[in-house]
Amino acid sequence: MRVVTVPCLSDNYAYLVADEGRREAVVVDPSEAEPVLAALAREGLELVAILNTHHHWDHVGANEALRGRFGDLPVYGHASDLAQGRVPGQTVGVEEGTPFDAAGLTFRPLYVPGHTLGAVAYVVNDAVFTGDTMFVAGCGRLFEGTPAMMYASLCQKLGRLPDETKLYCGHEYTVSNLRFAVFAEPENEDVKRALVAAQDKRSRGEPTVPSTMAEEHRTNPFLRVDEPSLRAKFGGTKGAETLGKVRAAKDGFR
Repeated sequence: MRVVTVPCLSDNYAYLVADEGRREAVVVDPSEAEPVLAALAREGLELVAILNTHHHWDHVGANEALRGRFGDLPVYGHASDLAQGRVPGQTVGVEEGTPFDAAGLTFRPLYVPGHTLGAVAYVVNDAVFTGDTMFVAGCGRLFEGTPAMMYASLCQKLGRLPDETKLYCGHEYTVSNLRFAVFAEPENEDVKRALVAAQDKRSRGEPTVPSTMAEEHRTNPFLRVDEPSLRAKFGGTKGAETLGKVRAAKDGFR
């Protein structure tokens, strides 16, 4: 499977996903059309579907332009967003437990509310596309959901994917997230090492995606909210409570 990272806007990522040896590709979270079109041309790929992780404009902004260019492409998003008409051009409402095929690949949706109520991640082969639910070393703000929702989405769904699963997220927030992770767990040597590596990649203009789920378990404070050190520092008697407190601290972190 090929994954082509497509930088968009100031810090967004869209992704082209294609089976090896095939020209058909899907795009995940296209915020603007031109970078996607350029990547398709460069890679010799033909767009056959759009997958959206949630309804925010910086993940769906190019849906209509791409459909205008390539015809009535299927547009996938969560069933709740389809019912509310929140994703431009959406044609298919996905549900957890019902895989679907596109571009010769089988995608398995995971319903992961927290950042939004219609957030969905897409698992395909050894990769997961998480949008703004899980970032490298972080998670999205709780714009619509609750700490309990995000805890379930991160720790009881995404965090239980195999360690080798590659994480492709919606934004290049890694350095900022790891700076906060050092504050959250100043004795965590894995976090310090990851921060240096991320800063080095960014200094060369390289993306920090993908991470792996194993790396996230070592360095992502939002996956580590059941660790005694985080409980002691931020409070909370159970994972969801601690996650809410860690998220509030991250919201105010500078």
